[in-house]
Amino acid sequence: MKEFILKKMNARIRYHDLLGEGTPILFIHGLGCASSFDYPQVASMKDLIHHRRILVDLLGSGFSDKPDDFNYSISDHADYLEDFVNYLGIKDFFIYGHSMGGAVSISLAARCEKQLKGIILSEANLDPGGGFFSKKIASYEEEEYYATGHSEVIQESIEDSNEKWAASLLVTSPRAAYMESKSLIEGQAPSWRNVFYTLNISRTFIFGKKSLPDPDMPKIKNENIHIEIVKDAGHSMAWENPEGLAAAIKNGTDRTTTSA
Repeated sequence: MKEFILKKMNARIRYHDLLGEGTPILFIHGLGCASSFDYPQVASMKDLIHHRRILVDLLGSGFSDKPDDFNYSISDHADYLEDFVNYLGIKDFFIYGHSMGGAVSISLAARCEKQLKGIILSEANLDPGGGFFSKKIASYEEEEYYATGHSEVIQESIEDSNEKWAASLLVTSPRAAYMESKSLIEGQAPSWRNVFYTLNISRTFIFGKKSLPDPDMPKIKNENIHIEIVKDAGHSMAWENPEGLAAAIKNGTDRTTTSA
């Protein structure tokens, strides 16, 4: 596993850099997750192994550092990822982002659009208000979440047979999970949706078949954004059908024109 030092805060993010001659894909994970946990199996599928695949753990998650003096907003994550991309020297690359990672991906894409070949999102946060888990986490008072809430959410996830997310959340900074949830609920102006719609690059949005019907699908189609559907999977498609997700990502990388 490699690391990149964020000099502005003397912290490190850690990542897998899986070599390939094809266009690089930067993987950005969702709330309470880690790319090092979610995406090795996806990245190893035959549809993607020719790509260079960069699986980064965001600050506060997985194997990356968990500084107490970082704000953990969506915008702040995108800021240091821009430095990371410049450090890697990658151009004409794709960003793949899931759920909260989709919002981070959109914010990053707006910063480095000229270097991007395309953006691929799966069930991403596009609007303020958050989702099920971010709302649950943010329903706690901040100190209450740190003291008991984080453990309670983990235990409830285990009881609901969501053990993989519970395992990943267990190694997520409680501060990161809480502040990210607050940031998702607060949103930004212009919204992630509006930024996504106006990006002048190839755009793909992925749904899990079990998540449908979703009122977002016709809205996204109307914006001339390519839609992919992963069979036998819902929101946690990297765990439920990694081969299907890899195929959907490949189809996104194959569409390199904004009119597709």
